[in-house]
Amino acid sequence: MGVLYFGDNLDILREHIKDESIDLIYLDPPFNSKRGYNVFMLTPKGHESDAQITAFDDTWHWGEQAEREFSELLHQPNTEVAEMIQALRRFLKESNMMAYLTLMANRLLELHRVLKPTGSLYLHCDPTASHYLKIVMDTVFGVENMLNEIVWQRTAVKGDVHRKFGAVHDLLLAYTKSQGYKFNVTYGSQDEEYHDRFKFDDGDGRGVYQSAPSDSPNPRPNLTYEYKGFPPPPKGWRVSKELMEQLDNEGRLIFPSDKSGRIRRKVYLSDQGGPKVSDVWIDITPLQGSSAERLGYPTQKPVELLERIILSSSNEGDVACWIRFAGAVRLSMLRNC
Repeated sequence: MGVLYFGDNLDILREHIKDESIDLIYLDPPFNSKRGYNVFMLTPKGHESDAQITAFDDTWHWGEQAEREFSELLHQPNTEVAEMIQALRRFLKESNMMAYLTLMANRLLELHRVLKPTGSLYLHCDPTASHYLKIVMDTVFGVENMLNEIVWQRTAVKGDVHRKFGAVHDLLLAYTKSQGYKFNVTYGSQDEEYHDRFKFDDGDGRGVYQSAPSDSPNPRPNLTYEYKGFPPPPKGWRVSKELMEQLDNEGRLIFPSDKSGRIRRKVYLSDQGGPKVSDVWIDITPLQGSSAERLGYPTQKPVELLERIILSSSNEGDVACWIRFAGAVRLSMLRNC
C-alpha cells in the first residue's frame, strides 16, 4: 500500500488520517535555513503550487496563520500544551521562531493522535530549533516517552571554520506514544576494529570471544544473590540466577582465581550481529552531488538513514507516515528493506 496526499499536512491529518492508525512517523521540517525549497514541491501536474509557496514563506514569520493556529492551541483539550505555548510566546514574542513552534505544535498534536500506542515518531532537525522542539515534544508526548536524541554526522568539517567548532551534525528527536513501543536492536558493520575486540579462544570450536562484565551498570536489587561463593556486585548482577546457571552450564562464564574478583561472561563473535548502534551515527554517509540516489532536492536524506529508522522502530507490514512540513503526506506499507 502506498498513498500520497498533496497539500497542507495539517488539513490532511485532520481530514484523512484515523486515530491510532500509524506505526512509524518520520518528520523532516524546514530548519529556518533562509532557503526557498518550495520550488521543488510541484503539483501532480508538475507545476509550482501557490499554496505551498505561501506556506513556506509564512513558516518563519508571525502573521495571520500563526495567530490563528496559536488560538487553536489555546482551545484544544491538552491544557499542558496550551500553557507551554503561552509561556514560549511570552519569552519569544511574535518572532519567526515562535511562528515556527506554533505551527509545529499543532501538527505534533495531530501526529500524536494518529500514532498507535506501539508507535514511534522521529523528528529530523538541527540545532537552530532543536532545544525548543524538545520542549514542545516533551509536552505533547510526555517526558517519559522520549526515546533518544540521535546525533547524525551529516557532513565533514569545512575548511572555513575560524571562530567556532565546525557544525557537522543534525539531530533526530525520537519519541514514542507509550512505553509499549516497538524497538528492534540494530547493528553496525563488523569492521576490523570490531573483530579485534574478540581476542580469546578456548579451542572449544565456538571461535573467538571477548570478556564482558556480569555486574549490572544500574541498581538491580532483585538480582542481588551469591553465586558459587562469589558475593553479588554492589549494584547486582545483569542476569537472573537461573540464567547465570544456564551460562555456567554452557561454559560461558569466566571465574576469577579468588572470591574477591568478579565473574565475567564470554561473548562469542559468532553469536553477535555486529556492534550495536548507539545514539551517535557517524557511519551513514551523506548524499554527495554524484550519488546515484540524489534527486536534486537540497535537503534530501540518504536512504540508509531512513532504513535504519524503519528497521529499528517497525516491523514488516506496519504503516509508516512520511511528513513534509507544508508539502505532502505519504503513507506506506513497510516491506523488508
